[in-house]
Amino acid sequence: MHGEVTETTGPAGAPPRTRRPAPRTIRLVLAAVGLLAICVVAATVPVPMVTLGPGPTFNTLDTQDGKPVVDVTGLPTYPTSGHLNMTTVSVTDGLTTFQVLRAWLDPQLQVVPRSAIFPPGQTQQQVDAKNDADFADSESSAVSAALTYLDVPAQVVVGPDIQGLPVNPVLRPGDRIVSVQGKQIGRISDIRAALTGTTPGQQIPVETIRGDGPVQAVTVTLIDLGNGQGGLGIAPVARPAGDEKITISLSGVGGPSAGLMFSLAVVDRLTPGELTGGTFIAGTGAIQATGQVMGIAGISHKLYAAKEAGATVFLVPATNCAEARGAAPQGITLVKVDTLSDAVADLDTIRTGGTAPTC
Repeated sequence: MHGEVTETTGPAGAPPRTRRPAPRTIRLVLAAVGLLAICVVAATVPVPMVTLGPGPTFNTLDTQDGKPVVDVTGLPTYPTSGHLNMTTVSVTDGLTTFQVLRAWLDPQLQVVPRSAIFPPGQTQQQVDAKNDADFADSESSAVSAALTYLDVPAQVVVGPDIQGLPVNPVLRPGDRIVSVQGKQIGRISDIRAALTGTTPGQQIPVETIRGDGPVQAVTVTLIDLGNGQGGLGIAPVARPAGDEKITISLSGVGGPSAGLMFSLAVVDRLTPGELTGGTFIAGTGAIQATGQVMGIAGISHKLYAAKEAGATVFLVPATNCAEARGAAPQGITLVKVDTLSDAVADLDTIRTGGTAPTC
């Protein structure tokens, strides 16, 4: 056999001679061993890459673990049916080289550096905590947007600080705004009305409640919002007043991009008739407390997820329309939305047989 060391007999009286393996045989053996080692590493050792792909969808009009995804108490509600599905992106970590190569060949998957999803220096727990916090903020903004759209009297509280917005040192997140310049506040629009005609740097009286404490009178110095008018320097959020309560419960999901669909579910629960009209609606979009719909990441994966779930209409934030047009699977209509009001109007149009604005 090739590669064996054998002994041969030389001339009489001469010692046995050793036949050495041919150099080519040695090279082949070494190459085979090296290739095997590479294959083992490629098949077992994780690389710093992750894949993004279509994730599960959740019907915001349905239940999870026996509990309504959107639960309303203390306010009149109406029956709902159909689908208003929020969509997600799945993230797969711990990939080997072979798995990454296979993912590159799959049109529904996207391979990105792990650092794009899990920032260096942050633990998995820290990333999860950030996603959970974003999701909680999304729920709060979704309820606020729905109450504002429906013009339901509410408690207006100071929302989380927003990056890029000057922070007012007197008002803290969670503080309830009772009055501004003597005008009672029951809607977010009441704050804007109370500040009409004010200027940056002006000091005004504001009444607040912090926690379970009493009403406090504070003096607030208005900030410059860039339009010559004074602002409180807060992101106001509306929440149900008194014994009224709107609870959003959905486990296993993080991030802010379900806000639009949560808002629509709240609106559907609090208004007669049904928004879907029998159409399978899916969508995505972060939402501000005022009802403005914001762009999100991963729109192409969410479109595939919606299509696989059975959706025929997908609500797309206006800023994501260009990307969505290039990624939409056949058989799904892309409806462009800028605000919660747009989304409700578009669904009304679709339900009555009309054509809503598309991307």
